[in-house]
Amino acid sequence: MTSGFPNPYAFEHSDPETLEAELDQTIQDFEQMQAELGYQQAHSALETLVEKLDLSPRERAGLETEINSLQSMLDKLEKQVVHIAVFGMVSRGKSSLLNALLGQSIFATGPVHGVTQQSQQASWFVDQKSGEDAIRVSLQGVGQSRIELIDTPGIDEVDGEVRERLARQIAQQADLILFVIAGDMTKVEFEALSELRQASKPILLVFNKVDQYPEADRNAIYEKIRDERVRELLSADEIVMASAAPLMAQAIQYPDGRLGAELVPGPPQVQDLKLKILEVLEREGKSLVALNTMLYADDINEQLIERKMRIRDRSANQIIWRGVMAKAIAIALNPVTVVDVISSAAIDIAMILTLSKLYGISMTQKGAVDLLRKIALTMGGVGATELLTTLGLSSLKGLLSLAAPATGGASLLPYVSVAISQAAVAGVSSYGIGEVTKRYLINGASWGPNGPKTVVNEILSSLDQATILNRIKTELQEKLDPTDDGTAVEES
Repeated sequence: MTSGFPNPYAFEHSDPETLEAELDQTIQDFEQMQAELGYQQAHSALETLVEKLDLSPRERAGLETEINSLQSMLDKLEKQVVHIAVFGMVSRGKSSLLNALLGQSIFATGPVHGVTQQSQQASWFVDQKSGEDAIRVSLQGVGQSRIELIDTPGIDEVDGEVRERLARQIAQQADLILFVIAGDMTKVEFEALSELRQASKPILLVFNKVDQYPEADRNAIYEKIRDERVRELLSADEIVMASAAPLMAQAIQYPDGRLGAELVPGPPQVQDLKLKILEVLEREGKSLVALNTMLYADDINEQLIERKMRIRDRSANQIIWRGVMAKAIAIALNPVTVVDVISSAAIDIAMILTLSKLYGISMTQKGAVDLLRKIALTMGGVGATELLTTLGLSSLKGLLSLAAPATGGASLLPYVSVAISQAAVAGVSSYGIGEVTKRYLINGASWGPNGPKTVVNEILSSLDQATILNRIKTELQEKLDPTDDGTAVEES
């Protein structure tokens, strides 16, 4: 029974040529094994991501395209689909090049400047004979794959901003990029190629329409492109010459007997390009598809997380402010000190539990109490100020409320003032507790590497306590002022 790993003693009695061949085969087998492992890991990771998006209906709204893109990427891995996108300026023969690879006219071509106005896509099934061997598309020999060829509008067309954005989007999804030129590179082409290079995707630079140049001129242009234009972007091995729709001179005889010539379409010269594409895919296609799919999925996932966090942050702020006002009103209206303290803690615990549910963190009431205790202790001065204010002003409120009958209600005016002051201090404390809790939950119920004290201090130092106090007092004044004629409008 074999272990599946190479036997180090198997090469001991081999001759040098056999040994070299066996070593090459072992290396190739190992590379295929690595590619297959990476491919399966990518598939598993993407499948988990799709299944566990954790988005509410509100968070999903407006992100249907991105979510569908993730599912498309998963389908791509399952079906071993390779995307090859072609880029270039108008009239460089991009569509003709793809038609030549396909062996049929699928993509629109014509004399009109910029025929391709939107991206188009077609499947390329390759089974071309090369001598006695059949060239088949496969991802490092594992199964039969499907290649999708994607045509794009010219990078220099009118309304180019929209189309360039489309090009960037397609470049993100592409596993291999064909950049087509038809002569010496222009500044626009070089800049576009440089931008595409940033996508970290394999690129083949295709020098198309070489039939339009004498051989000497063609070679001179090729050498100039290779040595002066793109040597910092591409290697010579990544530049291919082609003629997607060559024109050939054909002798004709006019009715009057004179001989002449006319240009007629000739057979496409794209075999070198086809072989180069298949070479890249055979060598590293599976790894490319896995890597590019995960990079694209990671980018989409970041957008989803950003949207989710933005929506949840707005909801969290609303929850915190509702907790602040509930606590402020409860304290303002209640003259009993013990009840003030108990109700304050209950409202803070309820706020923590509501926030934990919003961020998808499971938390029990005991856990919320423990978290509140830790936050309150870490907040130090703010928590102590709230406690002293609650104890001191609650007693004063009690006296003022008891004196109301004897003073004919005159003591209610200072009662409201004291109540609002006490409630505002308690509200600021609750606001700080809510913000600290939010940071804790965003970090996955963790304080991070710096610990709770650092987190609390960062948040407290960023709070504009004066603004919060004024907002609480304004809202409370509208709710509690006995002189209010009822026309005050409550802030949302």
